[in-house]
Amino acid sequence: MNDAAVRPTVGLWEATRVWARIGLLSFGGPAGQIALMHRILVEEKRWIGEQRFLAALNFCMLLPGPEAQQLATYVGWMLHRMRGGLIAGTLFILPGFAVILALSYLYLHAGSLALVRGLFFGLKAAVIVIVLQAMIRIARRSLATPLLASLAALAFVAMAAFRVPFPWVVFAAALTGLVHSRLFPRGRAPATEPDPEPDLDRPPGVIRAAALIAGFGALWLGPTVLLAWALGGDHVFAAIGAFFSKMAVVTFGGAYAVLAYVSQEAVQAQAWLSPGEMIDGLAMAETTPGPLIMVVQFVGFVAAYRNPGVLPADLAGLLGALLTVWVTFVPCFLWIFLGAPYLERLRRNRLLGGALAAVTAAVVGVIANLALWFSLHALFAEVTTRRIGWVSLELPAPASVRWPLVLITAVAAVLALRFKASILTTLGAASALGIGSLFLAQIERVLL
Repeated sequence: MNDAAVRPTVGLWEATRVWARIGLLSFGGPAGQIALMHRILVEEKRWIGEQRFLAALNFCMLLPGPEAQQLATYVGWMLHRMRGGLIAGTLFILPGFAVILALSYLYLHAGSLALVRGLFFGLKAAVIVIVLQAMIRIARRSLATPLLASLAALAFVAMAAFRVPFPWVVFAAALTGLVHSRLFPRGRAPATEPDPEPDLDRPPGVIRAAALIAGFGALWLGPTVLLAWALGGDHVFAAIGAFFSKMAVVTFGGAYAVLAYVSQEAVQAQAWLSPGEMIDGLAMAETTPGPLIMVVQFVGFVAAYRNPGVLPADLAGLLGALLTVWVTFVPCFLWIFLGAPYLERLRRNRLLGGALAAVTAAVVGVIANLALWFSLHALFAEVTTRRIGWVSLELPAPASVRWPLVLITAVAAVLALRFKASILTTLGAASALGIGSLFLAQIERVLL
């Protein structure tokens, strides 16, 4: 398609209906969501050209946050400027928010029901395989040199054995890539796509940039400040707002990389939920529309539900979920409205490219640590932490292995890795086996 005809006249109401359709159909993780937008926006509607779409995707991948949601925001901005970006980005996450909110209530109020327990029992196995599959996919694409492979291994050891926080792993990898690109230059990074339309490549002036930062900064941090002032700085809302605001600026490498950071804080440091519940939350995000990072909504819901203070637990859970999603996604709009024109120029910068390649390599190690952590806490009933100096290792009790879950994980692995089954097929098969295994266990107890 000719990119000269990138921006046809599109009515705002027509665009809104299309963004709602995309939001409802956005299953399958980032790859499936990007493919869906390409089919609808490029092939079906012809609202954006092929190369313009790829260029937009390229620099959305440079930003912290979910690239698929930011791509929708960016295309909406190209078509109808800020109001279009707000509509597109919001509708991309709204269906998933509603579904995960309903599932969160069901999980906490009906989690003792055999059907619900069996469902999430099987989903744990599927999540282990899906995270492993993501690690393999990213490793094949990003570990092209011995340096990058070494960075992946070092990132794994840093998080698995030394409990190094995720932001420091990202910072160290980026610095390593930057220095390496400086010391061993290989020329300017190629411009894989032609320059964008001139009006889209014009960075905002100082006054407009300051207004954007001030406005979105107030929207982003204001609710946390108000809640902390009204309920006290030690209230769970203050902790939720502060942590997920910080997370929003370090979410490079996709949802699986960030989940290792969220697990460190939410499970190990704050004890808002258990490792098994963290895996269940990811299973919710895998089976609902929207970006996988929506799992943080479940974390915020559970944290506030169990620490409501003077509020009713259900209301606290709702507010916790809303606050988490708010501080996670408001910055995504700011990055697009403020940074996209600059990043269009920066994406061809050799030093920046080296830093991002190093971060992507480190993400492989981060996801490997996440897969190990999920596996230990799902497949074994007892996991203990052993400390030797600075080294801290989580070791399972062999006698506590959950054999039914091991078998379901093996089936899910064969489906996903051998037969290339879709995520929904793998999740469906694992959940059905989980329900079946739980009912068989109950029948066995009755008979014995």
